[in-house]
Amino acid sequence: MTRAASESATKAGGEARPSRPRETGLVFDIKRFAIHDGPGIRTTVFLKGCPLACRWCHNPESIRAEREHSWRGGRCTGCGACAEACPQDAISLRDGRPVTDTARCAFCGQCVAACPPGAREIVGREMTVEQVLAEVAKDAVFYEESRGGVTFSGGEPLAQPGFLRACLAACKGGGFHTAVDTTCHAPWEVIESIREHTDLFLCDVKHVDTAVHERYTGVGNELILANLRKLSGGGARIWVRIPILPGINDGEGAIMAAGEFVSSLGGVEHVDLLPYNEGGRGKRSRLEASEEALDLTAPGAEHMSQIASKLSTLGLSVRVGG
Repeated sequence: MTRAASESATKAGGEARPSRPRETGLVFDIKRFAIHDGPGIRTTVFLKGCPLACRWCHNPESIRAEREHSWRGGRCTGCGACAEACPQDAISLRDGRPVTDTARCAFCGQCVAACPPGAREIVGREMTVEQVLAEVAKDAVFYEESRGGVTFSGGEPLAQPGFLRACLAACKGGGFHTAVDTTCHAPWEVIESIREHTDLFLCDVKHVDTAVHERYTGVGNELILANLRKLSGGGARIWVRIPILPGINDGEGAIMAAGEFVSSLGGVEHVDLLPYNEGGRGKRSRLEASEEALDLTAPGAEHMSQIASKLSTLGLSVRVGG
């Protein structure tokens, strides 16, 4: 018997137990030295998949809960190397553009490796908790010096509850401060299951009018607001994040309604106003079968300052771009 098998044997019968399957999740990016996703210097782990489909999302590659291809048309030369390299014959050229039959694609990555100008990318990779912990542990010294830590974002990290819970527990076990950046659109039981391992919640409030919220995100906000009330009532540390979307939620009525809701909560330490990020449009154009992005313009610094001033009158601690 090998050492591993011996260690897994039961004391009573000596029969080897089957090894416990490792928890895995779908990650689409890990950003080191992040400074806007919680206190201090942080590593942000982005999980793939989201129940919302925000038309302004600056990470549109995070929405689908499966791996997908990203293609940069400006780099592609139409050489066909990707099609030749594909062992599944899933890629064909149409008018000089490679088109992937996702039903046949095995996401082996050979097309990515074969592309001379680097026009192709596979978004999303399966990772174990141990792999995630190994990545975030690389910057432990920076967390300690800056009082930073690890943030789990997305997509919506609560959409992978088992994996998220296991990652948070592992990070806490490693002595790292933990934060979860979330829409709060999940069953309360899911949020409750991660609370003991989460030091800080970064919660979005996009719009308090549920009809407007559904028009632009695909879901109403009743569950979101209810979960925020429960979180704050339970004593959780919360930073609220409001993305400022010109023509959607930046009017005085919408802003003050959001501020009044936030001020009714306990435990909200800061309100961070996040100006609309135009980078999502470029990313969205690279994805196959992606919904067209809204044509918005990022708000100016003066407008952001005016919004912050209005919210401050409600007694809130407001930061711009935090």
